[in-house]
Amino acid sequence: MSPSPRQRLLKPAEIEAFFAILAAHIDPKPELDWETPFDLLVAVVLSAQCTDRTVNRVTARLRERYPKPTDYLALSEEQVQEEIRSIGLFRNKARAILGICRELRDHHQGEVPRTREELEALPGVGRKTANVVLNIAFGQPTLAVDTHVFRVANRTGLVRASNPLETERQLLHKVPQGVMLHAHHYLILHGRYTCKARTPDCAVCPVASLCTWPSKVSQ
Repeated sequence: MSPSPRQRLLKPAEIEAFFAILAAHIDPKPELDWETPFDLLVAVVLSAQCTDRTVNRVTARLRERYPKPTDYLALSEEQVQEEIRSIGLFRNKARAILGICRELRDHHQGEVPRTREELEALPGVGRKTANVVLNIAFGQPTLAVDTHVFRVANRTGLVRASNPLETERQLLHKVPQGVMLHAHHYLILHGRYTCKARTPDCAVCPVASLCTWPSKVSQ
């Protein structure tokens, strides 16, 4: 959702206060379970159009059985499908996982690469997935824009953008450097539990006094 052209965008000092408040209220931990960068990459691929809770149930088993790319490559595509059948779009995701594993084996010594270009060259890995892996696994100050981040950033007046890429570009320019590493998690968790799509909890929102959304519910 892009803000109304008449909605006021937050000023730099307000943005700094916005993130300082979120940082005081939110523990910026990922909700996907993982142990290695490869675990995380598989989990993020599986998480598309699926809840983290469902993904975690599946990946707990996968981590034990298939800790390395070569472990998956010992399976057929049909066998991988069976392992992840409870996940939405499991056929496409099984194909993507095997493609990723082949690329990691053949071109990266079995290791997950640390650059966006190399990650996005892997089957089924787009910009958002690459950003998540770079941020969580490798501690890079990237900003993955999913539906929650897109909604919160545009609804509150942080940015005015019509698509995720433009939202990311504006946020990278506006978010204070001191919170950039965790900004993705502040926004996604705020969007998941407070600034929800249909029924935002404006009455308990810690940044309601800064938010410029015209339709927010007064406290």
